Amino acid sequence: SLVLNSPKKMNATKTAIDGPCDCSLLGNLPIPSELKKLHRIDCKGQTVVIGIEGSANKVGVGVLAYQPSTNSYTTLSNPRKTYISPPGHGFLPKETSWHHQAHIVALVRAALEEAFPDNKTPGKEISAVCYTKGPGMGGPLRTCAVAARTISLIFGCPLVAVNHCVGHIEMGRVATGASDPVVLYVSGGNTQVIAYSDQRYQIFGETIDIAIGNCLDRFARVIGLSNDPSPGYNIEQEAKKGTQFIELPYVVKGMDVSFSGILTYVEQEAKKSLSKGIVTKADLCFSLQETLFAMLVEITERAMAHCGQNEVLIVGGVGCNRRLQEMMDAMVNERGGQLCAMDHRYCIDNGAMIAQAGIFALQHGITTKMKDATCTQRFRTDQVKVIWRPSTVWNHS
Repeated sequence: SLVLNSPKKMNATKTAIDGPCDCSLLGNLPIPSELKKLHRIDCKGQTVVIGIEGSANKVGVGVLAYQPSTNSYTTLSNPRKTYISPPGHGFLPKETSWHHQAHIVALVRAALEEAFPDNKTPGKEISAVCYTKGPGMGGPLRTCAVAARTISLIFGCPLVAVNHCVGHIEMGRVATGASDPVVLYVSGGNTQVIAYSDQRYQIFGETIDIAIGNCLDRFARVIGLSNDPSPGYNIEQEAKKGTQFIELPYVVKGMDVSFSGILTYVEQEAKKSLSKGIVTKADLCFSLQETLFAMLVEITERAMAHCGQNEVLIVGGVGCNRRLQEMMDAMVNERGGQLCAMDHRYCIDNGAMIAQAGIFALQHGITTKMKDATCTQRFRTDQVKVIWRPSTVWNHS
């Protein structure tokens, strides 16, 4: 059970260091005046929400505030914890759920204490509790949904259920100032190329089997790389030392990509060639990254051409890979466009991104009834009606 006065505390480390993000250039619809008074406002006239994320091996709690006088959003706190599985193993739903249950109370307390350092009753300042409805792993999602419902009852404020991917996109738009980009969403569980139209984030292309993050993580386990801080990060560092490119299958099917066959091929190459000294781990990591990222750049460029867009936003945990950003930046620059990318603070799953999408929904009248505050493992990006953005049409080029 969630008890907010639990004696367990986290180390006091500042997790929110960025200033306010001006949203006047995002092109969102104005906040309806008749809805501004329907939710609680804090003593400074701000709308403040909590966001809870726990769809995979990271659990995070973010507190985010909207200041109407400057039309800006500020992340007040954003602590998180990561479940790191033993070397050679992935993270399983049961153990990941136990991890989230062990840390969620301390994270809520830490987030509130950082956001309201001199306030002994921070619950009175909270306008809503936002949480990840899905997609994700069932056990971890359920843990965070229970926590969100409990906090909502304790603080007497409404719930807002959020799509995980939409949280990534809205956090990216606010953090980078990208008004209407083509979005490449790359993580351990998702790989999608997305563009906005008619109040939906439409999926142009996606993986037809496993996600790119899952592909990288599984290969890291095959060659014995650590899961700390993450397998993908360790592959990125290993790839920097690679000197030999090994040709791998390149599987683009229209606007979709496939990674499972490439993974099988490179796993077999590792078993066959590493022991003989023909290639190194670094060479394999380098070759795998270059091949996978080239596929993603190709389908992203095709989406840009179709939609007539000149901005690309990369979101998701794999999005903070510097080599992916370099390759995407080269393509975007050739087209006279701009790459919008972020570092690990906002690319990797975090509570503030759920708060960001949640506050947009709240300000346009969307809340979730307690009886409907469930979670689901399958929740596609294009199922969400993005009512805070105007209807637009693509400018085909």
